[in-house]
Amino acid sequence: MTKLFTTTALLAALALPAFAPALAAQPGEGETLAENQDLKFWILDAFKSLDPQLTSSRTDSDMIRQLFEGLLNEDSTGAMVPGVAETWDVSEDGLTYTFHLRDSNWSNGEPVTANDFVYAWRRAVNPETASEYAWFMELMNLVNASEIVKGEKAPEELGVTAVDDKTLEVKLTKPTPYFLKTLSHSTTYPVPQAVIEAEGDAWTQPGKMVGNGAYVLQSHDLGVEAVAVKNDQYWDAEHTIMDEVKFITVNDQNIGLTRYLAGEIDWMNTLPAGRLPQLQQEYPDEAISAPWSCSYAYIFNLSDKGPEELKDARVRQALAYAIDRDIIVDRVLQGGQRPAFNWVHWATEGYTIPEEDWGQWTQAERVEKAKELLAEAGYGPDNPLNLSIQYNTSEDHKKLAIAVQQFWKAIGVNVTLNNYEWKVHIDRLNNQDFEVARYAWCGDYNEASTYLDYFRSGGYNQGKWTNADYDKLLADSATAENPNDLYRQAEEILIDEMALAPVYHYAMAQMIKPDIRGVPLENVMSAWYAKDMYRVAE
Repeated sequence: MTKLFTTTALLAALALPAFAPALAAQPGEGETLAENQDLKFWILDAFKSLDPQLTSSRTDSDMIRQLFEGLLNEDSTGAMVPGVAETWDVSEDGLTYTFHLRDSNWSNGEPVTANDFVYAWRRAVNPETASEYAWFMELMNLVNASEIVKGEKAPEELGVTAVDDKTLEVKLTKPTPYFLKTLSHSTTYPVPQAVIEAEGDAWTQPGKMVGNGAYVLQSHDLGVEAVAVKNDQYWDAEHTIMDEVKFITVNDQNIGLTRYLAGEIDWMNTLPAGRLPQLQQEYPDEAISAPWSCSYAYIFNLSDKGPEELKDARVRQALAYAIDRDIIVDRVLQGGQRPAFNWVHWATEGYTIPEEDWGQWTQAERVEKAKELLAEAGYGPDNPLNLSIQYNTSEDHKKLAIAVQQFWKAIGVNVTLNNYEWKVHIDRLNNQDFEVARYAWCGDYNEASTYLDYFRSGGYNQGKWTNADYDKLLADSATAENPNDLYRQAEEILIDEMALAPVYHYAMAQMIKPDIRGVPLENVMSAWYAKDMYRVAE
């Protein structure tokens, strides 16, 4: 027997009887639409790639989500709702998913078919593509994904099949409780094979890109702005109100805020550190803070290219203990963030974060213990520990790195700060060309494993920490009645060995023009769709 999920059944399960994706952008009672239906959105860094299978950036994904659509989308609370897939069936053993696709088109008028998903998913796992998110397809537990990523099997052997143009069959190696949650991720979006084969790497350029989302890319001036306009071929174009979405790159958050206040930007979703309290007083209808599923940390390079000093867990523990998170959260950031003594964001659905003993100590106790650990490891005034911290260009990252430099100086560690532009920063992380690096992970789906799988052997894991017991707990969680218990055990190992120094859990301190409706503030994933937004007349 299979489990059948239809739109109606899904909505009933969500207890949202009045919600339907096609009506998401309809104005409420008493609201009048503004004549201007354009959205100007701030981004800190230039896009690295607008190719769904090549991106690894949150910024890229925000634009890609407007240009492409996967099998499922997220609603305003983060719940999964139909996208290209109208309905789906799940086999009783949880190993086979069958998706029934709606009638929809590419922006060039060609129909979107199940084969477009097959091509995209095979492309993601194909080693020749060199996708930084190939591991994500392994995480989905697709049949043969791991073997293909390792080059042991051909991409054609991936567990995804087009039964016909409107039916996609997916086979998993084991039941995966979070599988449906992965399907709003950009790596799983369909892409147009004929266009990619004709245009090569240039296929993502304006005028050449063909997508199936609510918007099409009209222009892109790298590092300045990118503009997407309403796609009249989108299956729900009739109910898409916002006409244009403009992504404006401003590398300095203070300048970004100035431009927001001048009316040049409508939505700035990461305010400069320390500015929220004042802005809430001056602009109470615009300054907002909401939980955001991201965690900030300093990761340690434990690869063969990393410094020998960091191979000692006592050194890593000392560095983590010495960071005064209350100063960072309460004095530097002041945006609703919470101190972090673990990796998984506190607001993750169904998960209770482990209570680490050192998280209950006073900061003075943590500093004293840090000094003891460094002395045990052989470091002190006669043999000082010297390290470098790498961070990407941002005034906030710089402030935090300077603060951590001082915290570590207080325990006898000399720190050099190295600043790189975002693309260079990521390339250096991917190549293990760093000692300690600023990093943040934003959940790819709303479950604890999205954080923990980062450190899995073979995961993204740029610091190359590895632990067999950790890997086994994550493997066993796939068939566990309550995977959160195993997740918590795994996270305890992660923090006991201090594969990273957690710093804080994000909140999104932001400014939003008061006439904009539909920003999903209750979605901790902060996945947003301009098609679900509109502006009202003031």
